[in-house]
This record gives sequence, structure tokens and C-alpha cells, in this order.
Amino acid sequence: MTESSLIHWAVFFAIVAAALAIDLGFVGRKGKIISTKTAFAWSGVWIGIGLGFSLLVWRWYGGEAAQQYVAAYLIELSLSIDNLFVFLLVFGALGIALQHQRKVLFWGILGAIVMRGTFIFAGVSLIERFHWIIYVFGALLVFTAYRLFRSHGVQVAPEKNPMVRLARRVFSVDAGYKGDRFVVRRHGKVFITSLVIALVAIETADLIFAIDSVPAVLAISSITFVVFTSNIAAILGLRSLYFALAGSLQRFAYLSYGLAAVLGFVGVKMLISDWVEIPVLVSLGVIVVAIGASVIVSLVLTRGTEADAAVLEAAGHTEAVKKAKE
Repeated sequence: MTESSLIHWAVFFAIVAAALAIDLGFVGRKGKIISTKTAFAWSGVWIGIGLGFSLLVWRWYGGEAAQQYVAAYLIELSLSIDNLFVFLLVFGALGIALQHQRKVLFWGILGAIVMRGTFIFAGVSLIERFHWIIYVFGALLVFTAYRLFRSHGVQVAPEKNPMVRLARRVFSVDAGYKGDRFVVRRHGKVFITSLVIALVAIETADLIFAIDSVPAVLAISSITFVVFTSNIAAILGLRSLYFALAGSLQRFAYLSYGLAAVLGFVGVKMLISDWVEIPVLVSLGVIVVAIGASVIVSLVLTRGTEADAAVLEAAGHTEAVKKAKE
């Protein structure tokens, strides 16, 4: 690694550290419930930073790398909306109060950053050593696209999650605890709280999503810096995006079809990469059209529909419930 590339990594990690510090210290102050308006504003800030970083990629690695970064960023950001569904359903199933969800999401996203980084470096290393692995990744993406198209939606049942079951078996759980601590002590005995169960469920779901999203981004670019930074930048603002969209996630009913189209496209792109090279701008166009069309269709066809009040109310989004019923 050259001295200049070390500077590039240092700049990016400095941005990530600053973003996490702001998110934890200012946006996520203890006991503070973020309003939808504020959440939208901060989501705009994080998306602006994420897309704006492409200018540095362009300066350091050239125009094609910048295009790859934007395409990879949009793929990960789109796939992350499925994560938001998981957040909502997990919190609803476990009855985590709205003011405590922020803490779980912060540590969940921090864990996701570490997990994604591990997956990305492992994936790049595998492709460099074993070229044939791209066919495995391509086939995986095509299969995932088919499964997503058929399933049409996200199903979450924390009680059936193997890691959650393991946590409940190994540790005593204080299911009635309503505070913001992960661990409490009762009569000399240590208990984990529902916040830990929620965190385990979220991290497990992100592990599954990473198996899909990392190969998808690797299909767009082989530059480790581009793959890593685009992926991490896209998930940095997930916490604000969750609070911004929690009351309207059900409006994205047909997004899964757009995601399936994107995953299927990049899967095929990987499978034929040795014979046909698809330009980055074509990939970027497919991503924008597929996701954009699915979002527009979703918003048009679900206009006037009510939110899932039971899930929203259980997750603490009473304002969203009232708004959905108006």
C-alpha cells in the first residue's frame, strides 16, 4: 500500500469516526426522541456526504472509479431499506421503546461496519486468488434475486432466530426490563435485557444481507477502496433513515422487485464478465431505473393505504400510527 493510498484510507476513516461521533453525541443524545423532520434532515446530510465522497474518489482514482463508487453506493443504500424493515419488525416483536431503539441501532450499525469490512476484504482476496469464485458470487446473486422476487417482502421472527435462541439459552433474560441498559443485575444475578436480543437479531439479519450485498458491490468494482467506502458510507446514515421512514416503510411495497432486478443484473454481469464487459454507466443506469421505477410504482399504488398500526405502535411510533390513520 502506497503512502498516498494510506492517506486516502485515513481520510475516509476520519470521516466515519466524525460521523459516528456526531450520530452518537448530538443526533443520538440519551433519552432524546428524534422527530421525523429532523430524521429526514440528517438523512439528507448522510446521503450528501456519501455521494459527495465520490468527488474524492474521482480525484484519487479517476472518473470510472467514481462512477463505480456511485453505482455501488446506490445498490447498498437500496438494499439497506430491507434492513429498515427488519429494524421495525424486530423492535415491534420485542416491544423496544422508541427512545431506546437509537442505542440498539447505533451499536448495530457499528457492528455492521466491522462485519461488512471483514466480508469485503475476504471477498476481494478470494477473487484475487481464485478467479472462479466470481461465478459462485454471480450464481448466488441470481438465486437471491429469484428468491426476493418470489418472496416479495421481509419476514422476521426473532424467536426463531438461531443466534437469539442461543443467547436466551446461554444467558438469563430480563424480558420485563424497560430501561436502556444491555445488562442488569437482579439479586446478585446478571441478566441481559431485550435490547441485547434485539441487537443480536439485527446483527444476524445484517449478516444475511451482507452475503447478498457484498457480492453485488464486488460485481461493480474490483477496487477494494471503492467497494469498502461505498458500502460503509451507505450504512452510516441508516439510523436517521430508519426514523425518517419508519412511518411509511409499508409504502415501499414493490421495492423488492426493483432490488431483485438489480441483483439479477449484477449476478449475470458477474457470470459473463470474462466474455462481455458491461460499462459502468450502463450498470448505473440499470440501478437507477430499476430502483426508481419500483419506488414510484410503490408510492403510486399504495397511496392512501394505512400503515401496519400494530407493528408501528409496538415499536413506539405512535406519531406514525396517527399520521397513517389520518
